[in-house]
Amino acid sequence: MKINRRWLILGILTLVVTMVFATQYAITKVQYEYTIVHPSDAGIRYIGSDNSTDGVRVLRIIGSNSTNVSLTIILGNYSTNTNVSFSAAFGIVNEEVFSLNITHITVTSLNETYMQIWLHGNRSANAADNATDNSSVLMYDNGTTVHPANTTAWTLAAGDSDPSNMCSNISDRLIYTIPTSWDETTHVRFSENNTNAISDESDFVWVQVTLNIPESVDSEGPHTGVIMIYLESNTY
Repeated sequence: MKINRRWLILGILTLVVTMVFATQYAITKVQYEYTIVHPSDAGIRYIGSDNSTDGVRVLRIIGSNSTNVSLTIILGNYSTNTNVSFSAAFGIVNEEVFSLNITHITVTSLNETYMQIWLHGNRSANAADNATDNSSVLMYDNGTTVHPANTTAWTLAAGDSDPSNMCSNISDRLIYTIPTSWDETTHVRFSENNTNAISDESDFVWVQVTLNIPESVDSEGPHTGVIMIYLESNTY
């Protein structure tokens, strides 16, 4: 049977128009909520410990403590040919209900950092000395990210969503819980407890910051930058 081309074209146009009119348009909605909290009270939070050269904790808030809250580590004033370490410049505490892996650390700066950064468990020990602290992991060395991004340097055990404490062994929080008190001067939570942190058992870790300033430096004056700590969850 021979089909008239005009009828064929008309049929195709009718099909296309039908498909167009069959397209569905819909509007749905979903509510959202999140809360902006103090950095010492967040799901991944930072606590102070060591003091700087001014007698105040290295970790502190620069801002009003209610708006424009910015955490900073103030390391002090130093001359050339200086090596100084803050074995507990600050601590990282996990309050999420699942464990977190710290993978790597980077630092952005306009000038030389002369800085080394370690993760370790012994708050009072020099992380560079394996004889006193064999848990230490060198993460950053003056411009070089030492620990590779595709592996785990330290595992923070699951937290309990309570920013007033941390735990050295989450298998028994009743026994191993450590308070993280509030420092009214620096406006951060802190701990000076010397119970060691253990990877994958404790929900916290200490961060050592070492300055190794050579005889010849790039410039005098302030040296500033941003420390980026990379974490990933163990849940998928």
